[in-house]
Amino acid sequence: MLHRLAAGVAAFLVASGVAVLSAQAWDESKYPDFKGQWDRIGPPRWLKRGEKAPLTPEYQKIYEAILKDQAEGGTGNWPSSFCIPQGMPAMMNLFDPMEMIITPDTTYILISHINDSYRRIYTDGREWPKEGEYELNYAGYSIGKWIDEDGDGKYDVLEVETRHFKGPRAFESTGLPLHEDNQSVIKERIYKDKSDPDVLWNDITVIDHALSRPWTLHKKAVRTKTSRPVWHSEVCPEHNSLVRIGKEAYFTSADGFLMPVKKGQKPPDLRYFAQPQK
Repeated sequence: MLHRLAAGVAAFLVASGVAVLSAQAWDESKYPDFKGQWDRIGPPRWLKRGEKAPLTPEYQKIYEAILKDQAEGGTGNWPSSFCIPQGMPAMMNLFDPMEMIITPDTTYILISHINDSYRRIYTDGREWPKEGEYELNYAGYSIGKWIDEDGDGKYDVLEVETRHFKGPRAFESTGLPLHEDNQSVIKERIYKDKSDPDVLWNDITVIDHALSRPWTLHKKAVRTKTSRPVWHSEVCPEHNSLVRIGKEAYFTSADGFLMPVKKGQKPPDLRYFAQPQK
């Protein structure tokens, strides 16, 4: 009986020791306070009014065709018209508020727009995975590093690099295109404003073959001033009336019939349906 009691106490002490060591290893006070709900400042766009994107001549022509299609009633190049997640970098336009959750090895970014979207930013010191060790997705694969810029023993900046994307993706809802090869490299510096702890900055730089040079945008978000914010949750297919058939977009009317989205648009190919007798 005494042997069993001693063994139990020893096991408890070992477990307690591990817990203490774990708590010491994860010192939350070293990390910036990113808690709460963060909402964007300004429209969810990359292009400012009157600004021209640094597209290559080839992709400038593609973008002009996209804008023409939208002007005629089409969906252009915006994948989320059909409930495809925005992916990077568009999801960081923060169409809806963002939550950031910091753990020792991973920082999570949670957003609900179109559908629930999330990012995992690995901060455990890993190298880039080899082919076959990851799955392509719209948000990409993100590796981050915490930086203590002022040497006070606390982290100030989360630096992130993201690769390994799945398409289609676009910068914003105007259909501003990324290259179809999906070889984007996206770098971020996420940090709080030094003069206002309720302001968050994200300096996003996109390197992409559709661009003539790296393109940087400084995104600003503010923390909701309530301890219990309301979190919106969206399921895009519930109310989406747009339908893609082949490469064409159509609209579902209120009475359930298929309608064109553009003037003079032809109906879809009905070869697999019984045709009316002439």
